[in-house]
Amino acid sequence: MNDRVIAHLLSRHDDILDWLTHFLTIPSVSADPAYAAGMQQARELLVGRLGDIGLNEVQLLDGGGQAAVYGEWMGAPGKPTIIIYGHYDVQPADPLDQWISPPFEPTIRDGCLYARGSSDVKGSTTIALETVAAFLAVEGGCPINIKVFLEGEEETGSPSLRAIVNKYCSLLQADAVLSADGGRASRVVPTINTGARGNNKLGFSVRTAALDLHSGRYGGAVRNALHEMATLVASLHDSQGRVAVKDFDIDATPLTERQIADTAAFPFDAAAFFSDVGAHSHGDPAYNTREQLTLRPALDINGMWGGYTGPGSKTVVASEAHAKLSVRIVPGQDPARVIEAVRAHLKAHCPAGVTLSFQNIGGGSPASTLAADHPLVLGAEQVLHAETGQRPIHVRLGATVPITAIFKEMLGIDTLMFGFNLPDEPVHAPNEFFRIESIAKGLRAWPLLLRELAKYEPADFHR
Repeated sequence: MNDRVIAHLLSRHDDILDWLTHFLTIPSVSADPAYAAGMQQARELLVGRLGDIGLNEVQLLDGGGQAAVYGEWMGAPGKPTIIIYGHYDVQPADPLDQWISPPFEPTIRDGCLYARGSSDVKGSTTIALETVAAFLAVEGGCPINIKVFLEGEEETGSPSLRAIVNKYCSLLQADAVLSADGGRASRVVPTINTGARGNNKLGFSVRTAALDLHSGRYGGAVRNALHEMATLVASLHDSQGRVAVKDFDIDATPLTERQIADTAAFPFDAAAFFSDVGAHSHGDPAYNTREQLTLRPALDINGMWGGYTGPGSKTVVASEAHAKLSVRIVPGQDPARVIEAVRAHLKAHCPAGVTLSFQNIGGGSPASTLAADHPLVLGAEQVLHAETGQRPIHVRLGATVPITAIFKEMLGIDTLMFGFNLPDEPVHAPNEFFRIESIAKGLRAWPLLLRELAKYEPADFHR
């Protein structure tokens, strides 16, 4: 196909790579206040770029935390309006001594661009922005109406996102979202992400005495908080790894034949998956590993502590112990109900003489799902089949992307994740990278997808 926009983008490949490289030198770490200047610098760069490419209403959307960057082009009356989502914040780079090259000094090695944020998600965000820029430069307009929303708190759980959406609800009215975050599941076969698991969190503590006790005077005669915590935590699963909480998955939507078939078709080496991280299979044996990771709920202890953990020894009977857990939930499940089921289980298994208390440490997000016949899915299928010659496989993320649930809840719109990063590019870890080849792939696919979505009526996105 002779597409002038794609030809223009590919001719600018090296210029786009240079801009991305500059973007990656900015340490926009949202979790650490010490990087406030880097966050500000990233916002200024993006505001300037959105203005330069010809977007209107370029501004910062402030919800009390790190502001989002916004711009729009609304010159396609009667066509769908799509929010293009990305985020400019990145994870902390620690531990710094494990990086081969400094995290904010982008370096190309073996066809890969190494830097913090290259894969998650400045690379794919740049592809999306440059696609809009190319349409405006080559054709004087986009095939659909565009609203760009670049978040600054994704890496810290999007704490201000609800406030931003509530405050700027009218500005953010749209028919759907295309997200540069949430990339490809495979380098070998084309995949379409049709959803993600939701989550929720809970902290809890146990107390067995008024203070830590001398183990010589009290050991063997009183309850030990660490022992009781260990017993409580162990009660959450059976010996094979099934969640043992009553009604934990009672509201989970049963797996569909399409989900089972697509999961089976996905190229996945379970043995390599476990050996790569030095782990062993442990989960509900009624489901295979890929189903456990993406289609089924999960419960995990994230931290557990108490007593003496300093150097040497201290012979005490611990009086307090603490733990934090998280749940991943699937379509049909209410994150609040699931956490309440966990609370009820812990209460029921807490013995007399032990005081149990809770700390709610998360608001929770439901799972997100895109119907197989949604215009976002159908459009992506057309593009990926044309580009690869293969039928795309539908996949779900095991992780949680807060915007999908929040935009659906507050704006009534669905999200397709159409990033071009890959799962083996170690995001959140040292030596994160983004494959250079993915830039050209994205620069071809994004324009084609915007053209496909222009074939639909706005009402088609809300059925």
